[in-house]
Amino acid sequence: MVEITGKYKIGNRRFGLINWIGAWTLYQKEVLRFLIVWIQTIFSPLITSLLFLLVLSLAIGEERGNVLGVSFVNFLAPGLIAMQVIQQSFSHSSSSFMIGKIQGNIVDLLYAPLSAIEVTLAVILASVTRSFMIAVISVITFYFIIDIEIKSFTLFFVFTFLSSFCLGAVGVIAGLWAEKFDHMATVTNFIIVPLSFLSGTFYTIERLPEFLQTVSKINPFFYMIDGFRYSFLGKSDGSIFYGLIYLFILCLLIWFIAYLLYKKGYKIKS
Repeated sequence: MVEITGKYKIGNRRFGLINWIGAWTLYQKEVLRFLIVWIQTIFSPLITSLLFLLVLSLAIGEERGNVLGVSFVNFLAPGLIAMQVIQQSFSHSSSSFMIGKIQGNIVDLLYAPLSAIEVTLAVILASVTRSFMIAVISVITFYFIIDIEIKSFTLFFVFTFLSSFCLGAVGVIAGLWAEKFDHMATVTNFIIVPLSFLSGTFYTIERLPEFLQTVSKINPFFYMIDGFRYSFLGKSDGSIFYGLIYLFILCLLIWFIAYLLYKKGYKIKS
């Protein structure tokens, strides 16, 4: 038997402060996981957005009139894209841990020489990558259909990143908590989807009673979609600066909770 001595002791990290190679490998693995089934993970959200746009524009588009100074269709399109960015980011990170627990290969992460910071960030950033792909492809497709354009690429990038990072972190928490797909469906159907629909995706909150406007401005999804829409229209329902600060703090808070839960081994270590 070979005796382990010197600097190579069991339990000691030999990769410095951050295991860049390991984190990058996990990130690549997560990206490949959704690229292999790109029809489901990239193309399907685009089709969903197009169907929403088609149905709503045919049903109420001409009768609705202008919203925030633009046609209803041009107002609606950025919100639909942002909604898919939010939902797909959550879907990726939550399914990563959920499937890992069900199939039993979560042990690959637990035994890997990766810290909780490296694992959570790699999975969340893969979710962000998926959301960016969906956003870019959707914008290009919508451009040829309704002629929308990005007025602020900086805000487009920032709000896409903050929105997808935040929901990616939420997905990590949900994936750790859920023990079966029914639990995950509960989170999606009773939290993610309702907050998406009640965030001003299909309407401006100016039409709501004052009390509901106040409630809407507490909903983080409102700032995600409102900021994303502002990058296209140059107009918004709320304060863009406040939305940036709110989402930035929320991202840090939710990621920190996800980090602590994974580090503790919540529902993944016996």
